[in-house]
Amino acid sequence: MRRRPLSTEGADLSSRRDKEDRATDSTRHVFGPVASGRLGLSLGLDLLGARICTFDCLYCEAGVTEALTTARKPYVPARRILGELADWKAAGHGLPDAVTLGGLGEPCLNTDCGEIIAGARELFPNVPVAVLTNSSLLSDPDVRSALSGADIVLPSMDTLVAAEYQRLNRPHQTLGLDAIRQGLLDFRGGFAGSIFLEILLVAGQNDSAENLGLLREFCRELAPTRVDVVTLSRPGAYPGAKAVAGDVLARFREALGAARPGPWAPSGDGHGPAGLLGDGAARAPRDPGLTDADLAARIAASVARRPQTAAGLATALGQPAPRIQSALDALLRTGAVRRERSGQDIFYSG
Repeated sequence: MRRRPLSTEGADLSSRRDKEDRATDSTRHVFGPVASGRLGLSLGLDLLGARICTFDCLYCEAGVTEALTTARKPYVPARRILGELADWKAAGHGLPDAVTLGGLGEPCLNTDCGEIIAGARELFPNVPVAVLTNSSLLSDPDVRSALSGADIVLPSMDTLVAAEYQRLNRPHQTLGLDAIRQGLLDFRGGFAGSIFLEILLVAGQNDSAENLGLLREFCRELAPTRVDVVTLSRPGAYPGAKAVAGDVLARFREALGAARPGPWAPSGDGHGPAGLLGDGAARAPRDPGLTDADLAARIAASVARRPQTAAGLATALGQPAPRIQSALDALLRTGAVRRERSGQDIFYSG
């Protein structure tokens, strides 16, 4: 598969996007909440502001990486993100189940991530702070130290077969698989919080017996709080990324002691399994006074980071399904969002 030319630095890209949107969007980097299979209603923090990452994974739901880099910088400064988070809290929204550092790229690239974790915990003292990471930078002691203040870290490890890693994760050329594996083990040794390990399977890419055997040994050594084995249910970045068959998924889950998919996993088996913090279908509506314009802006910001269904958006934003669908239809007409069917579900993305 041909690799799209990528920038090697992301700071200029992030800064330009930030300036373009700052005047019209007071919460440019705070989005959601999103109905997360593992975290419940997860309020997202985008630490990059653009698709800046250490990987260019075939399956990435955020889309093709625009800047492939390992350069750590304050892409979006802590003061900006925490200011937006304080504004979101002051607006009187219902409390999320988690505040999650993630967004469009690898959040550990942001050198302010430790300060952002600490600030989020101060603003929301009774809400767990989580970090989504592809594990690529955990070999850096500074990154491990920054993440030590989180309550939950959700690292990925899709394969321990070197050829599969290169083909599936498409990493920056300086990132070796052995160092990533050891970095995750080193982080586990000094982290007091919970680790939710995610393994995402792509048909013909990392579903080999060799990978299953290596992952089984790794999970025994790592001893994470939980293991989630998933496959694609949302559109990926590249058309070559396809979901594995159900029997393959079941075999990996059984061998690795994975958690069972929960009520917010699209079609039951997709990326984001196992509802941990409650069934979103039972939640009361939130933000009943949200204007149509504000609702449209929140939907657009949320699906720009993660493709979602109309039902998922209704659960996450506490709005009736017909109102969500009406807002989505209006955004479709203007070209602000697009829709795509994946399996039994229809997803909306930016």
